[in-house]
Amino acid sequence: MFTGIITHIGKVESLSNNSSKDLLLKISTNKSKIKRTLEIGSSIACNGICLTLIKKEIKGTKVIFSFQASLETCKKTTLQNWILGQEINLEFALRVGDEFGGHIVSGHVDATGKIKSIKKVKDSYIFSFVTPKNLIKFICQKGSVAINGVSLTVNEVKNNEFKVNLIQHTVENTTFKNAKVGDLVNLEIDTIARYVLGAKK
Repeated sequence: MFTGIITHIGKVESLSNNSSKDLLLKISTNKSKIKRTLEIGSSIACNGICLTLIKKEIKGTKVIFSFQASLETCKKTTLQNWILGQEINLEFALRVGDEFGGHIVSGHVDATGKIKSIKKVKDSYIFSFVTPKNLIKFICQKGSVAINGVSLTVNEVKNNEFKVNLIQHTVENTTFKNAKVGDLVNLEIDTIARYVLGAKK
């Protein structure tokens, strides 16, 4: 389980496919900023996708994490479009006693959405996203949503679009600083909304 509070920025070091067409990938980050032991089998959210750590290497000032993502995971997320050198939001799994600063995030991406617009307003940014129609019922004003693993509050919902407001700090310390109109993003709806609305069926 995660909270949607990004703690590290990683970089894609390698991408390849095995015989089953699963994606094998390596992501590096600065080792000096990691203040915990990450054992093989640990869960790490990479742009909001929960991946299992299968190997860890230290190279100079970098720690390199290795993962294997199934073909199904690639189809459901932005993984299929990742490129070498791309920056990735990282969050390590929540531990008992950690500060809970965002909302409950599972790392199970529901679908991809698309950035429709980015508008700077004083010291913040308003991002507008287009989402699949089957998900919009789970997204409500003042509710929570995880976008590329970042816990955000929904400002407005209309048709199959919704808007969020990002402060400068969030933009500068996540991959939103590189975001462009038309980019695909990983979406995870709020867990509470999922079960409340699911129970009404």
